[in-house]
Amino acid sequence: MARIKTIGILTSGGDAPGMNAAIRAVTRSAIANDMRVVAVYRGYEGLINGEVREFHTEDVSGIIGRGGTILKTARSKEFQTAEGRKKAYKVMKKHAIDALIVIGGNGSLTGARLFAEEYDVPCIGLPGTIDNDLSGTDLTIGYDTTLNTIMECVDKIRDTANSHERIFFVEVMGRDAGFLAQNSAIAAGAEAAIIPEDSTGADQLEKFIGRGIRKSKSSSIVVVSESPKCGAMYYAERVRKEYPEYDVRVSILGHLQRGGSPSANDRILASRMGLAAIRALIDGQRNVMIGIRNDEMVYVPFSQAVKSDKPLKQDLIDVLNTLSI
Repeated sequence: MARIKTIGILTSGGDAPGMNAAIRAVTRSAIANDMRVVAVYRGYEGLINGEVREFHTEDVSGIIGRGGTILKTARSKEFQTAEGRKKAYKVMKKHAIDALIVIGGNGSLTGARLFAEEYDVPCIGLPGTIDNDLSGTDLTIGYDTTLNTIMECVDKIRDTANSHERIFFVEVMGRDAGFLAQNSAIAAGAEAAIIPEDSTGADQLEKFIGRGIRKSKSSSIVVVSESPKCGAMYYAERVRKEYPEYDVRVSILGHLQRGGSPSANDRILASRMGLAAIRALIDGQRNVMIGIRNDEMVYVPFSQAVKSDKPLKQDLIDVLNTLSI
């Protein structure tokens, strides 16, 4: 395979704290290995529209501690079409981009996989998503920061919940994955977590009411994974109807979970993964995501990374159930 001289880098999908640290690491690692770096703005949409410019080491100075992404991000419906991907490839050829590094989540890496297969373009993915739902990696960029943000919010909600002797349903992100809800519930000492992975078939609200309400407790916090049908509002309304003796409130944390300066762990993870992405290209790797397992960098095929069945460990559920009595 011909030596890769120019790489393109983009961020796609939902933003995640640590994306800028990853952009910095990729850029400087590439330059250190005599590669040219072309930054693509607004994700795949920007690639289609030719929103690109060359990056130098000074372009990424001072960004390691900033949240969001300096490259902006967008969801591209056009890239999901064959014609859209053809336009994107033409832009890559025009700017002599030999390989593409994509920082994003499930949908972003699915797009990279399809693009790589159609046009034989070496693509490397970095797992940038707060949900921690990509298979083959223990952690994703942004997850640790978001987890800490949720924990701090729940700690504050606990203060008012105790003062008014209320049940609070706190809704967090993670529509298809309960990592944020389960682990933030443990970290904040919540009484329960309602997550999509609970496959027992039992009514999760009934389980909470039966186990989580105690005379010794003046308040209860339930962390709920967002859902269009069964989110925090749904469960709060059920309590009002089925258990009118309880005073219930809802707090939907929303997009504040995505913001903020990345944690030390996310900055370090993103830096390691950015360096590993360039090394992967030098090693001739393609169509893989950089993952971390047992604190070691690994190459995960796109086909494995985007599977939607990353398991949540049962012992996390046991920890919360046991310690919330």
